[in-house]
Amino acid sequence: MNYFSSDFKLGILGGGQLGKMLLYNTRKFDIQTYVLDPSNEAPSRMACNTFIQGDLMDYDTVYNFGKQVDVLTIEIENVNVNALETLEEEGIKVFPSAKTLKQIQNKATQKLFYQDHNLPTAPFSRYAYLSEIEDAISNDALSFPFVWKAAQFGYDGNGVKIVRQLSDLNDLPKGECIAEQLVPFKNELAVIVARSANGETKTYPVVEMEFHPEANQVEYVICPARVSPEIAQKAQDVALKTSKAYDHVGLLAVELFLTNDDTILINEVAPRPHNSGHQTIEASYTSQFEQHIRAILGLPLGSTDNTVAGVMVNLVGAEGHTGQVKYQNIETIMAMNGVTPHIYGKQQTRPFRKMGHVTITNKDLNTARQIAEEVKSSIKVISI
Repeated sequence: MNYFSSDFKLGILGGGQLGKMLLYNTRKFDIQTYVLDPSNEAPSRMACNTFIQGDLMDYDTVYNFGKQVDVLTIEIENVNVNALETLEEEGIKVFPSAKTLKQIQNKATQKLFYQDHNLPTAPFSRYAYLSEIEDAISNDALSFPFVWKAAQFGYDGNGVKIVRQLSDLNDLPKGECIAEQLVPFKNELAVIVARSANGETKTYPVVEMEFHPEANQVEYVICPARVSPEIAQKAQDVALKTSKAYDHVGLLAVELFLTNDDTILINEVAPRPHNSGHQTIEASYTSQFEQHIRAILGLPLGSTDNTVAGVMVNLVGAEGHTGQVKYQNIETIMAMNGVTPHIYGKQQTRPFRKMGHVTITNKDLNTARQIAEEVKSSIKVISI
């Protein structure tokens, strides 16, 4: 099929920053794009050919949108899977498939999938209601500390909490959840696996993620990860095994824990471009966003090698600031060598909202990490 400068239509469910960065590449290749998003001010709106405002969880909205395109993909997991199943039955290509998405959308189902496929993950229990956790604690079936995770609709640290005492359960959503054993880990790693519609598979180098202690959000992504070649190989092997089990098409970001005894455990996965791959835009031969487009269209996958070391800094809304956004000291960071800011196009900031990211590239990883520290302390995302 001719995808370039033709009548071919690619649909994207979700119009956030990941969609916007996918559209950098559809623009580059002159691929016609349709985007569906609930917000009229979605970052992707400016970069697609046709923008439709609508609810991603509504069956009719997703079905009617999907009928207009040849291939449908996502930039967010929370979409109506039943509509995707119908579209697939009617011959629309959907990547990742409705089946893969269904297995991943719900954290409890996701964890059971790892168990069923002998994929390493932290021990857990599944609960239909939060009150069942309280019962399990009083019956000594569950002990502190553990990690509570909402089964659905968690993102960017929302829907995850370390529970050290009974009162930590107060104010948590009452619905389906899991309680996961708190794993003593020394590092959080991630591997992005690309798998094309014709089965070609490639992995990106392992990255290391440093988290904000309060917001439970990634502060820095460091590529390549500062681990031994043996551990990097182990992480890639687990990611490839996970990708094979899901039989996904597109990108699969596999988030991993490296425990104190050097065991690799899967934390969770995302079947789309991911925060742990943003540095690939500047630091890799093929960015994760271009790779996702190549994969879902069955085109040859690009090289995943690094051209240089890369560190990514998330730009999130400063605490105490809500309203019209201002990027304070952006000129300061742009004067630094190898620094590239990406502004997502969200007009309104609020505390810890992802508003952009900055990539720092350098031949030397330690230098890049040092500059990243300077970037982090210089730029502030505030309200006017």
